Amino acid sequence: MNGHRFVDAVRDRLAGVGGEPTGGQVAAALRAEDRLLGDQEVLTLVDELQADLVGAGPLEPLLRLPEVTDVLVNGPHEVWMDAGAGLVRTSVRFPDEVALRRLAQRLAAKAGRRLDDAAPYVDARLPGGVRLHAVLAPVAPAGTCLSLRLPRRRAFTLDGLVAAEAVPPAGAALLSALVAARPAFLITGGTGTGKTTLLSGLLSLADPRERLVLVEDSAELRPEHPHVVRLEARPPNVEGAGGVTLHDLVRQALRMRPDRLVVGEVRGSEVADLLSALNTGHEGGCGTLHANTATDVPARLEALGCAAGLSREAVHSQVAAALDVVVHLVRDPAGRRRVAEVCTLKRGPDGLVGAIPAVSFTADGQLVAEAGATALADLLGGHWQIP
Repeated sequence: MNGHRFVDAVRDRLAGVGGEPTGGQVAAALRAEDRLLGDQEVLTLVDELQADLVGAGPLEPLLRLPEVTDVLVNGPHEVWMDAGAGLVRTSVRFPDEVALRRLAQRLAAKAGRRLDDAAPYVDARLPGGVRLHAVLAPVAPAGTCLSLRLPRRRAFTLDGLVAAEAVPPAGAALLSALVAARPAFLITGGTGTGKTTLLSGLLSLADPRERLVLVEDSAELRPEHPHVVRLEARPPNVEGAGGVTLHDLVRQALRMRPDRLVVGEVRGSEVADLLSALNTGHEGGCGTLHANTATDVPARLEALGCAAGLSREAVHSQVAAALDVVVHLVRDPAGRRRVAEVCTLKRGPDGLVGAIPAVSFTADGQLVAEAGATALADLLGGHWQIP
């Protein structure tokens, strides 16, 4: 019996177990195949089969690496990972497309979602917090594509971010003042620039007497704070019912007496509710937003607000009154994530809001005061002064 048939035979034996098979059940199924196996070989096969039947199959060793944040599969023979220094192609392979498709479907089922020819893609969160996205062939012509984003194993403090060179020492004082002064702010940047990590670190600085209400599509924020309330969106079931959106949750959060309302990622109609909330006395509200540059932020908010039914003029009026500061992150060519600039938001004579650079940081962490530095210092009161 060749290797694939042997594994399939063991899998068939375990199919009737019900639930996730234990190590002992896997070992018993191996022994029942009447194949001569040494104790070490049995232990090795038990680990491999448990990964295949319960865990993430060939991807399991990558997911256990402490610094890995993303594992990306582009068909059965191409697996990439990001351990903090950019994407690196690994030597991991799947036996064939069938094995990869089976893993994607099993992970989707574990998240309570359907993944088949009738529903060829899925976006869900697995137990334990891993974010799953999968697309099946033929929608993905080269084979099943699987994306796994891992939650941070530990919460980064601001000091930890300084040590990791994501925040320059001169920037740490500024960001601490930003939390203490309680203006409303957004952390922006492209995909994988560390927006959620930085926001978690800043929320950890909030006064312990404050009540933080976090609204997220997928629970990723991990602030070290004694009073955190989490609300998480839920996709609709197979029948299309039971979905709970960020839009719904922002409205609920407003009734929960938040001292700080936090939206993990602003990307849809919830922007209208968030702007409205920040205009009704909810100081210190914050969130993250995808934007390539800080100066793109007003346009991004305008696009989201108009899609939510607001007029262009209403969006800019709300933004001008609701938001004060933008902290923008970049990822440099070496893969290092870092704070690049801090901007204030100001409404111009034409009624449109623009992002005014206040402070920028060079690649080696030097602070450079820009045109909006004085306005930023005024906004932060006695908490920060221009160096």
